[in-house]
Amino acid sequence: MLDTALGLSAAALKLRGQRLDVIAGNIANASTPGFKARDLDADAALARLNGQMQGGSFAGLLADQSSGNLKYRAALQPSLDGNTVTMATEQAAFAENALKYRASLEFLSGRVQTLMSAMRAEG
Repeated sequence: MLDTALGLSAAALKLRGQRLDVIAGNIANASTPGFKARDLDADAALARLNGQMQGGSFAGLLADQSSGNLKYRAALQPSLDGNTVTMATEQAAFAENALKYRASLEFLSGRVQTLMSAMRAEG
């Protein structure tokens, strides 16, 4: 019931957080030979979740969406050691996703405040 009340905002926050972890891992391994940069397509996962959600719970669907959208990032400038991390790309992706994370957090916060107001009004 809580998943339904919070809607896609809670799922968006979780996916955006997972994407931040993936991108941070890429940045941390920027100098690791042979490391392949990965990314989570959170927008595609959210679109699929939105289409699949029909009054049920996001819990089972969310795990499937995040794992199914983790892909290797194409190398823009291949390095001699096989590492595909491009710092400029990772930093831009991190900044964009952090902004979307913040927006998801604001939407979720607003939804929780609305629910709290409704509970106070009925109590």
